[in-house]
Amino acid sequence: MTSQVSSTAEQADGALVGEQRTSGDGGPGKEVRRLDRVIIRFAGDSGDGMQLTGDRFTSETASFGNDLSTLPNFPAEIRAPAGTLPGVSSFQLHFADHDILTPGDAPNVLVAMNPAALKANIGDVPRGAEIIVNTDEFTKRPMAKVGYDSNPLEDGSLSAYNVHPVPLTTLTIEALKDFGLSRKEAERSKNMFALGLLSWMYHRPTEGTEKFLRAKFAKKPNIAEANVTAFRAGWNFGETTEDFATSYEVAPATAAFPTGTYRNISGNLALSYGLIAAASQADLPLYLGSYPITPASDILHELSKHKNFGVRTFQAEDEIAGIGAALGAAFGGSLAVTTTSGPGVALKSETIGLAVSLELPLLIVDIQRGGPSTGLPTKTEQADLLQAMYGRNGEAPVPIVAPKTPADCFDAALDAARIALTYRTPVFLLSDGYLANGSEPWRIPEVDELPDLRVQFATGPNHELADGTEVFWPYKRDPETLARPWAVPGTPGLEHRIGGIEKQDGTGNISYDPANHDFMVRTRQAKVDGVTVPDVEVDDPLDETGRGASTLVVGWGSTYGPITAAVRRVRGAGQRIAQAHLRHLNPFPGNLGEVLARYDKVVVPEMNLGQLATLLRAKYLVDARSHTQVSGMPFKAEQLAEVLKEAIND
Repeated sequence: MTSQVSSTAEQADGALVGEQRTSGDGGPGKEVRRLDRVIIRFAGDSGDGMQLTGDRFTSETASFGNDLSTLPNFPAEIRAPAGTLPGVSSFQLHFADHDILTPGDAPNVLVAMNPAALKANIGDVPRGAEIIVNTDEFTKRPMAKVGYDSNPLEDGSLSAYNVHPVPLTTLTIEALKDFGLSRKEAERSKNMFALGLLSWMYHRPTEGTEKFLRAKFAKKPNIAEANVTAFRAGWNFGETTEDFATSYEVAPATAAFPTGTYRNISGNLALSYGLIAAASQADLPLYLGSYPITPASDILHELSKHKNFGVRTFQAEDEIAGIGAALGAAFGGSLAVTTTSGPGVALKSETIGLAVSLELPLLIVDIQRGGPSTGLPTKTEQADLLQAMYGRNGEAPVPIVAPKTPADCFDAALDAARIALTYRTPVFLLSDGYLANGSEPWRIPEVDELPDLRVQFATGPNHELADGTEVFWPYKRDPETLARPWAVPGTPGLEHRIGGIEKQDGTGNISYDPANHDFMVRTRQAKVDGVTVPDVEVDDPLDETGRGASTLVVGWGSTYGPITAAVRRVRGAGQRIAQAHLRHLNPFPGNLGEVLARYDKVVVPEMNLGQLATLLRAKYLVDARSHTQVSGMPFKAEQLAEVLKEAIND
């Protein structure tokens, strides 16, 4: 869905929800309160449809015009036993009437579909928050399965919260009694009942969800109407029950964004669109060679839908075949891409080295997840940076680009393609599970805003021998970029050798000469070192005397949202801190060394054990302080704010 907004503004991503009482149409005798932001978490069994519920609430919120950020949290098991803690699936949505940066630290509202969902999430819920529970599931066996000795809805253990006991299953079955469905079939719609209740509670639009349900179940119209009926029943329940005496309004974020047309987008979808746009701007076919792996598979799924844009997708039998096919497509003149996660990068490493040696454009998209080995497939991490930097035999330098938000994945894909095509090199694009599955509003760019990525293929001889003969040298370089010519196979007169054995400078003939190998290694390194990247920008508001802060926080990738939210909190508390965020990790921006030297203290938060900090220390000899987390979950802004305050005061 798209929405129109205008103007720009920035407000602090504060720690508390602002609230003021207002009058309004909340139903008979109902009060309506206006909030500036809300954090809702839907939680239930992996079969309860929590991701669909959250996605639909998000879509309606996006169409309403709020700024938003989401955090889907999937169980690692494909189908964990029902009602168990490992099987809990959740979806957190933070939406506001102003600019926000994260899915929020803690939910103001928890919807728990069963005892497992309550137990798995109650530790994140602050005192005074709203908890909506499906009382039908709080029977002896489901509670015993997760270790409840007594019913938490009755034993006083939830007295610190505003608990709303709702028999969701019973109410859903009753609402659908005229549809001729079995109890099990009717039960499946209880997530739509919950969605209807929350849609009433927060004044969300309903037309889009009803249209979606009828389209999703178009081949089963009875099921479609049953879900619509359950959705409406949830809305009506909120409007009529005495337990929900108050509904809430969160106004559109009309002042948060530049004027334009916006849509809600996830990181993997934005990245897919960025790849399509890059191929279009380069006037090249897009080829994806990929093997399915969580959390990168969505890119393969999405790109397979766009054959009309000249996209070819190949689901290979394994990771090595996927990148091998992609590299072959690069040799053939395509914008070639392979997608994977950390374990797949390990398998692809030899072929990445081959691409370095062949000096062909190739995008390696790594959607990072928890490791090592299989690790945490559905959780997020930033621990592949050193693997991307050094994880190949020999000196095999590769540029590295990292998006900072889900929407930024679009621009990062274009940037990575620019580097690959301009410099004839493989490029790593390092996203992660947090960005891949999270979503936010994205301003759809105009076509004339996109960069021109067109390249010139070699068409004829490019070198003259001493005897005057004109020949084609496949490794004769552009003096500015050090890129070699891109010769499409089959072009008459441009035949040349390919393969992983070292080539002679210029001619491309096989060479075992030590001096030539030394020269080629240093030339490939110089090519990557010479990649043009913009200077890093520093957010450091000067005080009344014109002085900046003494502490700088440096981040990369998906830490942007939590770090920026934490910086806002630190500044809101009256302390001064500067912030810089890196998109380009190899090569680093040219001014980075000078920026780091300006500050007494440099703090580097990362979802690993300090990989960027290690690189900064080694290259710039700065005492970069690491703050690390490898829990599989993103940083919380409040925790980071405390770390930054301690660093300032140290």
